[in-house]
Amino acid sequence: MAETVLTNTGLDRFLELLDGTPERRDPVFTRAAEAVLGLLALRGADRGTGVPEPTPGLVRQLLVEDLPTFVYAPPGELAAYPAVLGALAARFDGGRGERIAAVVAESGPDFERAMNDPGNLTWHRWYAALLRSCGADLADPEDVRRRLAALDGAPLPDGVHRADLMGRTALADVLLAEALTRAYVRDAEGQPAAGPLLTDHAVATGIGQVAAALQDRWTAAGLAEQLAGPYARFAPGPDAFPHLVLADALLDEHLDYYEDPVTPVPPPPAIETGPGTGAVEADADALIAAVEELAEEEFEPYGGEAPHLLYVVYQRGCSADSVARKAAEYEDWAVDPALEDLPVAVPDEAPEAYTTPPLPELVRLLGTADLNEADRARLEGPARDLAAVVDRLAATGLVFRRGDAFGLTPRGAGVVRYLLRVRGITAPTAAQAAVWSAPDLVAAAEGWPECVAARVLADWLHARGDTAEAWSSLLAALGTVHAGTADAAAVRGLFAVLDTAAAPADALRGALRDPVIGAYALQALLDRDEPADAIQVGTSARALHVLDALPRKHGPLESRRTAFDEAAAAWPGGSAALVRAMAAADRHEAERVLGPLGITVN
Repeated sequence: MAETVLTNTGLDRFLELLDGTPERRDPVFTRAAEAVLGLLALRGADRGTGVPEPTPGLVRQLLVEDLPTFVYAPPGELAAYPAVLGALAARFDGGRGERIAAVVAESGPDFERAMNDPGNLTWHRWYAALLRSCGADLADPEDVRRRLAALDGAPLPDGVHRADLMGRTALADVLLAEALTRAYVRDAEGQPAAGPLLTDHAVATGIGQVAAALQDRWTAAGLAEQLAGPYARFAPGPDAFPHLVLADALLDEHLDYYEDPVTPVPPPPAIETGPGTGAVEADADALIAAVEELAEEEFEPYGGEAPHLLYVVYQRGCSADSVARKAAEYEDWAVDPALEDLPVAVPDEAPEAYTTPPLPELVRLLGTADLNEADRARLEGPARDLAAVVDRLAATGLVFRRGDAFGLTPRGAGVVRYLLRVRGITAPTAAQAAVWSAPDLVAAAEGWPECVAARVLADWLHARGDTAEAWSSLLAALGTVHAGTADAAAVRGLFAVLDTAAAPADALRGALRDPVIGAYALQALLDRDEPADAIQVGTSARALHVLDALPRKHGPLESRRTAFDEAAAAWPGGSAALVRAMAAADRHEAERVLGPLGITVN
């Protein structure tokens, strides 16, 4: 039991102070006090008065980090833990007690969310919850063992994979072992008046044994021993998940693209999983086996690029890519950036052996008009090498190649999504993206390939019946998301991927006064020969429309400057007035576009 593992936590003294109160007779409150006082002591709370003295920082850490990591408590008993902290706070006079009580109140909602968040579950916390739902006495190790035996094939929480629970458990083990070690060292160096938390005998048995005893007390008696022994298959460790190596590689790819795991990747149009609860893990194991085989010498020079290929195809919304185009990129050929995400048609049938596309198709894929047959012949070898890598991945059934086109099968999309999610990357399904708010969707779509953004935005509108209200909320988001940042222009650019020919005219007219996309809406109405009051469009929207239409990177500077001069000639007040209006509307984009032209933005 934890109270015999952690000594001198002040539990007896704390309960003495509560004599005569209802809490003193409540076993739920007593169990909560054991965990709270034990964790406070482990984290270094001052025990000089006989009871751990919490600080605001320790209280916050306890409620939103430690308790949701180490302790199982059913929803009906959660209130006991803040109550223990409240009772501790009441012992202090003046501002200190008030500050602690304020942190307890402020952290209360976060505490409840964290305790109920499936993402915080460990094997021990999850099985304790399952056992309690089956009527087990969590304080009786024999009843826990008997009930555990009846849980063979127990379900996982909704939306949680075994790898999630394994990872969280491994982290909890490390954190608890570190806290115990530090507490022992701290007491050995300081010789606290209240006495040590850990006896030499307890430490001699091993920190792991001490941690297991605490886990049992804080979740279910005897559970740690059962999950480490006869029921170890219920709580597999890292060795059971070889595919997490691939998940780590995909995380690295995502960070290279977006720098933040929370930034969403686009949803695939279709996702499938194999039969059975472990199908996605089995598929992931098959995929990592292929990736590791490809890393061998016989698949050089592109075998090591397998994780990159898997990621970039998923990041394209699972639209097919071109073997030849990817090979050209690897060989440092010039590929038009506007064509990098160009969708590739997948033929119904194609010869099994790979051949480079005909020259006209190669020109279309790369955007380089001066290619010739000699260039195509030079690309043949690299493209065949890359096709061999794709074909090895395709042997898993999770990737396909037909002719020059390759991509993920729906089942492969499900596996890659699983691997992304177990490393904390936001990877929605199409259904999940369809229920996002307009600002959240626009913020995500700004970083996606245009063809993918067009599909997902259209699906979002279709899910709302393509109503004027839905269109209006989406158009408003184009003008507000990332406003004032360097990404504002990219957000405005999403207007171009919308099928405004199908937009309700009322929604477009309602956007005319928008200071960001008003001129875009006007142009869409004019393109449809719809009546529109151009006077409603403000100066900032007009300036942005002109700014966004200027060439950014393509063409010689002289022609780009000519484009600006032509726009300035038609602007009231001339070039100086146009530059001021552009800078006022979007300084970041104005400096980016006008600076290379020698135009100073004040």
